[in-house]
Amino acid sequence: MRFGFGVTAALVAVALLACASVAYGSTVIPIADVLTAIGRAVGLVNDGVTTPVDRIVVDLRLPRAILAIAVGAGLGVIGLLLQTVTRNDLADPFLFGLSAGAAAGAVAVITRIGDRLGVFTLPIAAFVGGMLATGVVLMLIRRAQGYGPERLVLAGLAVSFLFTALTNYLVFSGDQRAAHSVLFWTMGGLGLASWQNIGIGIVGALMALGYTLYRHRQLDALLGGEQTAESLGVPVTRLRNLTFLVASFSTALLVSIAGVIGFIGLMIPHMARAFAGPLHARLAVASALLGAALLLGSDLIARTLLPPQELPVGVVTSSIGAFFIVAMLAYRPR
Repeated sequence: MRFGFGVTAALVAVALLACASVAYGSTVIPIADVLTAIGRAVGLVNDGVTTPVDRIVVDLRLPRAILAIAVGAGLGVIGLLLQTVTRNDLADPFLFGLSAGAAAGAVAVITRIGDRLGVFTLPIAAFVGGMLATGVVLMLIRRAQGYGPERLVLAGLAVSFLFTALTNYLVFSGDQRAAHSVLFWTMGGLGLASWQNIGIGIVGALMALGYTLYRHRQLDALLGGEQTAESLGVPVTRLRNLTFLVASFSTALLVSIAGVIGFIGLMIPHMARAFAGPLHARLAVASALLGAALLLGSDLIARTLLPPQELPVGVVTSSIGAFFIVAMLAYRPR
């Protein structure tokens, strides 16, 4: 009953926040006008009129809300996967250098190469950077003796610091006129959302969620420890490698279109366990819904807090994450 109530509440929150995300921004649009614009776009309203409001709703805010749902859901599930295979409650894409690699790829394009491949230049560069970071992590752990979750965390931290240093070097040695774009992108934002590229975010989210649901029994076995999982016939090392690869690929897709958005992968699994329990089938669904709701709400705050300016959404999620960690430390049972 608790799970059903929690999922229902999360679905309602996602729906309400999605409506608010489309209606509110630097310009507030009445809900009736929003519904009319969407009706014209899908053919339910045939009055032959196209207004500027239609363009704002259909071309800008609606794809942005859909992308927020996809990215938030994907990051929440990715955080769950990484926390399970490393048995580390603080694991998220940042910890393993995945986001740092994607950021380095995007910053290299902004400061050195320029927009040579059109609107997909940044996504492609960020994806390549994220997968390069993944390759370096896997290379490091394969060369280490006694491969386990501790080695994965240490290799990820090393790669994260390496690509962060590379990003800082590119920023300070490159075109300083691009510094604002670099800062905004590396702190996350959904301003690139369009009907042409939101499919990238949807694929990334569905890949992480689908993998978790497909492998949920094996992931559940890991909760009892590696020896217990091995005794149940789970190939632990192979499962950890595959899970890390799926998480890396999904993260690269999400970061390539939304930038580096922190703390969602860390917070959401903990919040979801409160009503979904520890087993992954329910927990993955709960994490996806809560992640979508959190990013929708954070993006709404980022767009309305300092109008007409838009804050990087990572500023909002990092602030929420800081309070969340303080609350965990203050209220964790002794």
